[in-house]
Amino acid sequence: MRAIMTVTGLDHTGIIAAIATGLANHNANITNVSQTLMGDYFTMILQIDFDENETALPELQEAMSTIGTHIGMDVRIQSEAIFNAMHRL
Repeated sequence: MRAIMTVTGLDHTGIIAAIATGLANHNANITNVSQTLMGDYFTMILQIDFDENETALPELQEAMSTIGTHIGMDVRIQSEAIFNAMHRL
């Protein structure tokens, strides 16, 4: 399955490391990434691939949201198909 993840919040050390480690722990591969700083705010969009038979989307969403809470970031994941449909309207 392909999904889109967004990570937003105040910039600080270790954001990318925490997100990448969390994804790797669920065998999710980062296939594309874009990040920027807007003043004190960090934003990152990632395209990820993972085997939904191994890790269901809701399970990955919960795990990454928990990591986000732990590091003070808002982390959201959507199926790429839903993300694309929402942005075609």
